[in-house]
Amino acid sequence: MWWRLFTLSKKTLSYKLLSHPYIYADGLSLFTDMKKLLVCLALLLCSRYVMAQKDSLQMDENNTYVYYKVVNQVAVPETEVYRRAWDFARNLNRNSRPEKGQAEHAFNISGSFLVYSGTSLMRKESGAVSYLFNFQAADGKYRFKFGNFKFIPYKRDRYGNMVPASGLSTPIEKLADAYTQKERDAYFDQIAANCIYLDKQLKQAIYGTEIKKVPAKAIKVNTDKW
Repeated sequence: MWWRLFTLSKKTLSYKLLSHPYIYADGLSLFTDMKKLLVCLALLLCSRYVMAQKDSLQMDENNTYVYYKVVNQVAVPETEVYRRAWDFARNLNRNSRPEKGQAEHAFNISGSFLVYSGTSLMRKESGAVSYLFNFQAADGKYRFKFGNFKFIPYKRDRYGNMVPASGLSTPIEKLADAYTQKERDAYFDQIAANCIYLDKQLKQAIYGTEIKKVPAKAIKVNTDKW
């Protein structure tokens, strides 16, 4: 039985396989097939993960890419949701503050994140993607949107540092005019991944802390009067 081979020590297993050429050949083929199967499974999982990321970006009514979500059945009070989301948004851009929107308990703020090119071992900063974050809280729900994505390419300065190329900013809907399909796919994957990450951070900010209840002021009674 082949399962017995896995119970042997490495030294004993090597001896038994080498002493039986046919078993060695079949065993080598079996382990090779298993290795191929594991690689295929890994690639399948990666492809599903990438597709899930791409699907998280949607086209809105203006034919622009957005990451949009409505969250219902929120137990946290509306004003508290708004306050916590505001505190979260302040960390998106250290150089700017959220601006109140026209609707009640709504605001927006701009931000950006880096995108990279190359392999994981040799990757470099390819550019930055700026975005606009919109948020609105209502009774028992809230909604938010990351949109207005623009790609700002990076270039090396005279000191060898990667810096933004002056005056260049391309809406991601028009990346096909200057970048290959492979480059666009890599950028879109990273944009989606960053939005998913910020989505989780926002959720943690809203649900992760308990509401501090202000103790009710004690009311004194005068027992001399009745």
